[in-house]
Amino acid sequence: MVRHLPLDLAAAFSRFRGADKDRLHFAAHSHHFWPDVTEAAQQLAWADAARLADDKWDHVLGEVWPAVRAMLARHLKLSDPATLVPAPNTFEFVNRLLSCGPLDRPMRIVCTDGEFHSFRRQTERLAEDGIVALTVVPTEPFATFVARLAAAVKEQTPDLVFVSQVFFNSGFALTDLEALVDQIAAPERMVVIDGYHGFMARPTDLSRIADRAFYIAGGYKYAMAGEGACFMHCPPGFGPRPRNTGWYAGFGNLSGVQKGVPYAEDGWRFMGATFDASGLYRLRAVLEWLVREDIDAALVHRHAEALQARFMTAMMEKPWGIFSADNLVVPLDNPARGNFLTFQSADAGRWYDRLHAAGIVTDVRGDRLRLGFGLYHNADDVERLVARLRSL
Repeated sequence: MVRHLPLDLAAAFSRFRGADKDRLHFAAHSHHFWPDVTEAAQQLAWADAARLADDKWDHVLGEVWPAVRAMLARHLKLSDPATLVPAPNTFEFVNRLLSCGPLDRPMRIVCTDGEFHSFRRQTERLAEDGIVALTVVPTEPFATFVARLAAAVKEQTPDLVFVSQVFFNSGFALTDLEALVDQIAAPERMVVIDGYHGFMARPTDLSRIADRAFYIAGGYKYAMAGEGACFMHCPPGFGPRPRNTGWYAGFGNLSGVQKGVPYAEDGWRFMGATFDASGLYRLRAVLEWLVREDIDAALVHRHAEALQARFMTAMMEKPWGIFSADNLVVPLDNPARGNFLTFQSADAGRWYDRLHAAGIVTDVRGDRLRLGFGLYHNADDVERLVARLRSL
């Protein structure tokens, strides 16, 4: 299939786009619009609950989730889908990973200053009470980040290394995960890659690091399925018995006599408890739609790059407000970036408020305003954005 970039898939998102036709939503990195196929999926979740009642979970865990994990595994180049486990949010995974630490001393953690709040807040709070020993490596300057992270890991010999595939507060992307893991992995050390801003935003191949690194992501952003549909790849042998454990982790043993607390050996050892299954229905519908449309993460990324270039060309011809090439945290000519642009300014919050009042949805993190591009955008949307900016 010949694809002309940027794509025009606006019709596939008619429900979200049509809900407010004046809204210019450029926060695809934060809350991505859902394609229309998710509406029927949401209704099917309800219908299955009514139809199956007590037998619903046999269907959810025996048919819906296996279909989802098989498609996730294909996108991530994983040979064994059984290494994947679902959860309503990545915070659950963070806490189960943290529960694998030693009891006789603080858990040693090396991370970065670019990790999302679900990890940052929890680990900083534990560090206050001496439960973990936290070493934070600055992400900037980006050119030396990997070397500095590897040096910190060598010096601290941590139990856990946590690093994002694409940093949420800049958009800088780690483009060679294999080389990174080669430098920081060790026996019994948990290496965790937060892929939430990378999954379905950049092509991701875990095949050569699947035996050494965890990978966490979900449906809220570029997987376009909304909240409640997260997942984690779990390398064999790492964290075999998390202390934070839900009753589903022993689901196969509930009807028999248990000795001790049994765990699965695959990804299911990190399973939690009862959850809202509708997110998995939506995620299945999205992944099946992508198959039908012959869309993969590489195409999604090229589409976003084309829209980014279109927008920045207009801004370079005639800058407006915060949207200057000089304000970009990751320059447009740097291929190591995600699907959003980050602009730095002391007045970022003021610019966000002004844009929001004009019906332009972005988001702000401190002194950085982010502008995201997704599959629901086309070239006309960028032209509308530029025109509205010029009119303010």
